This record gives sequence, structure tokens and C-alpha cells, in this order.
Amino acid sequence: MMELVFGLLFLIPLICTSANFWLILVTSFFLIFKFFTVFSFSFYISNLSYLFGMDLLSYFMILLSLWICSLMIMASSSLYAKDFFWEVFLFLVVLMMLSLVLTFSSMNLFFFYLFFEMSLIPTLLLIIGWGVQPERISAGVYLLFYTLVVSLPMLLTLFYLYGILNTTEFYFFVPVDSVIVYIFMNFIFFVKMPMYFVHLWLPKAHVEAPISGSMILAGVLLKLGGYGLIRVAKIFFYSGFKISNIFIVISLLGGVIVSVMCVRQSDMKMLIAYSSVSHMGLVLGGILTLNVWGFWGALVLMIAHGLCSSGLFCLANLLYERTHSRSIYLNKGFLNLCPNLTLWWFLLCSSNMAAPPSLNLLGEILLINSLSVYSNFFMLILFFMVFNSAVYSLFLFSYTQHGRVYSGLLSFSSVNLREYFLLFCHWVPLNVLILKCEYLTLWI
Repeated sequence: MMELVFGLLFLIPLICTSANFWLILVTSFFLIFKFFTVFSFSFYISNLSYLFGMDLLSYFMILLSLWICSLMIMASSSLYAKDFFWEVFLFLVVLMMLSLVLTFSSMNLFFFYLFFEMSLIPTLLLIIGWGVQPERISAGVYLLFYTLVVSLPMLLTLFYLYGILNTTEFYFFVPVDSVIVYIFMNFIFFVKMPMYFVHLWLPKAHVEAPISGSMILAGVLLKLGGYGLIRVAKIFFYSGFKISNIFIVISLLGGVIVSVMCVRQSDMKMLIAYSSVSHMGLVLGGILTLNVWGFWGALVLMIAHGLCSSGLFCLANLLYERTHSRSIYLNKGFLNLCPNLTLWWFLLCSSNMAAPPSLNLLGEILLINSLSVYSNFFMLILFFMVFNSAVYSLFLFSYTQHGRVYSGLLSFSSVNLREYFLLFCHWVPLNVLILKCEYLTLWI
């Protein structure tokens, strides 16, 4: 475990001394492929070092974090081309990778909390430093205060648990029958996912963030909430059954409402951001059922959504870099301008609506089973959620690719090899991982 951490720390002096953006990118990919070799795919905690270790859940979350962060660097090569503080940008990305690796590998709740909060700082600086519009300041404040307001109750709960259990190690936790502890501990994860009613920071942060900020928010930071809920589920085995129903209903109904809102969005990034809220509502409902199918489906859909949503943000950014507009009504008729890109729009939009053979399909099947077993009433809500997911995905695809080209597009540069490779790196893991899905679905 420490091998990976020291590898990431090595990147920091490399950024300071090297004048080559691409060397950092290649080194980060090398670290990922080195990381493939250190894990035995055992279902127990392995790679123990100090207070850190990995089981399959941690391993896939760390792998997703490293992959998305490397693709963030690839997507942001325009900063290098314009010489726009790219060294500082790379430093923040490496800091983000380091904090996420330490968060997902922590076996101690206090250290998990510490690195969980630490990952907020690079995200905030990315949004404020490299965002485009002046509203990025208010988006950063939303992100900061939504998270910080609910993090204090979690810290108090952490001290309370240490007082009664004499440990903060995940392994030694026992069920604690207290509804107040349940709410105080879990609300930070509800905000991070985000649950409906506390989701308003997400669309603002996504829309104002640069492409790298949107990718890390959609790809990894939303998954911190789901990961945290799974890790502390053991503490709330009794109190969870008393109060979880409320939060499941809120997340599922909220998912339906948000998916209807997606159909009326005119901003591409806003539509993709709201679709994230809908998908993570399904994940939240699955985890709160405390059902093994729900946990399996949550992991699968978190990985699938991380790759799919990040890829869609990349596609929206490709159009934004060329047309300087995020409006669906101005970005029309791209089937005539760049038909090769239309293929990628089709592949990622179809994955977003859970078409086979994507991991989204497997995740939704598992979560729908989990929630249907929990209560037959949820089947009706799930029908509308899945149906609306197909509606807004088709709406996004058909509006951007078909129709008459906007006459204001006087010049249009073609898509280059780096951008095709970026989309390839999102779509291929999303659709190839289903061939080895037993690793994702048999980790408990």
C-alpha cells in the first residue's frame, strides 16, 4: 500500500523539476498498471501497512480514482498548450490522487474522516482556479459549506463511538442502536452522494468546474459517500431498519423528480450533473436496504457511473471547446460536422441508459432486485426512474447530433487523436469489465 503512496509522492518533485506535461501523464498510467500487479483479488483485507489495507471494495475504488485522475490530466492538455498554471494544476491532481488513495485504503474511521475532508481542498481549488465564469466562487462556497456543515456532527459521533467502543478500527465495530448516531454519522455521506434535498451543490459545482473538476466530481467524489455508507453499515444494523425507509423513499422519489428535470434542461453539463443525482439515488437506496444484492449493485453502479458520467462530461467539453456554448439548442447537427464523434455520443448515452453490455445494466439489475425484494411499492418508482433515464439520454443524444447546424459556427476544428483516446479509455473499461463481473459482485 505504501508503495503506491510513495509512487504518488514521487510525482510531486517530478512536477517541480520537469517541464514536460506528458511525462507526468505517462508516469501516472505506469503507476496504475503497477497497481494491477499488487493485488491478489482475494476477498479479505490484504496489502496491510500501518493503518492502511485493501479489500476488493477499496481496490476497485482506488483503481477508479487513479484512472479518472490520469484521464483528467489527459483531458486538460489545453492548460499546457496555453501555459495556464499547468504545474499548479498537476500538483493539485496528484494531491487529489494521494488523498483519495489514503481515504479508500484507511482501515481506521478517524483517518478515513481526515482524508475524506482533505480531498475537498484540491476540488475547491480546481473549481475556483480553472473555472470559467464568475459564479464559480458561489459554486465553491456551496461545495465547501454543504460538506463542512455536516462534517462536524460526524466528528462528534466519531468521538462518541470511540468512547463506547474504545476503537475506531472498522474491523472492531459492533452495532449501536441509536437513531441520532445514525443521522449524525450518515448525513455527511448523504450530502456527498448526494441525496435529494441536499443535492443543490452538485449541479452548481459541475457547471462551473473545468472539465477536470467535473470528471473528478462525477467519477470519484460522489463515490466517497457510497463507500462510507458501506463501511459504517455494520454499526447501524439495528437502527438502520428503523429509519432507513425514510431515506430510501426520499432518494428514489428524488431520483424520479430529478430525472424528469433532466428532460427539461437546456445546458448539457447541467443535464449530465442531474442524471448523476438520479443514478446515485438508486445506489443510495440499494445500500440502505442492507441487502447483499444492494451492496453488490452499489459497487457495480458506482464504478459504471464513474466511467460513464466522466465520459459524457468529456464529450460535452469537446463541444464546448469548439462552440463556446453548453446549450443543447445551439450544439446541434454534429452528425454532419463530425460523424466519428457521434459514435462516441451514441455509445456513452446508451451506456448511461443502462443498455447492454455496459456495467450500468448489471448494476441496475442488482439494485432493482434488491429494492423490489425490500418492498413491492418501490417497483413502481423504479419503473419511472429507469424509463426517464432512457428518455433524457435519448433526448441528449438526438438533440446534439441531429437537426440543422447552427449558422453561428463559422469555424470548427476536428477532433484529434488524444480526444478519441480519452473517450476510448472511458468506454472500454465500462463495457469490458462485465466479462469479469464476478470480482465486482462476489466481494462480500
